[in-house]
Amino acid sequence: MLFADRSPIPETSGKVYKLTSQAELDALLTSTKHVIVDFYADWCPPCRAIAPVFSEWADKHAAEGSLAFAKVNVDHVNAIAKTYNVTAMPTFVFFRDGKPQGVEVPSLKPRQSVSFTSEGLVERVRGADRAALQAVVNALAGPQEGAKKE
Repeated sequence: MLFADRSPIPETSGKVYKLTSQAELDALLTSTKHVIVDFYADWCPPCRAIAPVFSEWADKHAAEGSLAFAKVNVDHVNAIAKTYNVTAMPTFVFFRDGKPQGVEVPSLKPRQSVSFTSEGLVERVRGADRAALQAVVNALAGPQEGAKKE
C-alpha cells in the first residue's frame, strides 16, 4: 500500500456534484429532496473502485430537485466529513429534506457495511458495497427507474 495512487479520481459523469464547501452542500440539500453523498479520498482503493459505478448511477437516476449524487473529498474538505461523523472511506450518507435521514430499503438485510436507524431505515453505507448501494439507489429512484437499470 506504500504506492497507492494519489492522483485525483476522474469524474466520468456531469451529474455528480463535487462539493468543496459546506455552503455548496447546503445549497444542494436545499434544492433537492434526496441527496446521496459519497465521502471519499483519492488514495483510497475502494473509493477508486466504486467511483465509476457511482457516476453510472448518477447518469441513470439523477433527477433535478428530486435525487442528486454528490462527492466530498475528505482530504480537501475534512470539516464536512467531521460534521457527519465520517471516519472511513468511502462512506455514503443519505439526505432527505436537507438532513441525514434513513432510506426505506425492505430488500436490504443487515450487513456489516450498512448502518440502520432505530426505525430500520438505511442511514449510511461504509465501504464499496455495490449491492447495498444499488438497493438504496433503486429505493430512491423508484421501482420504475430501478427496473429500467437492469
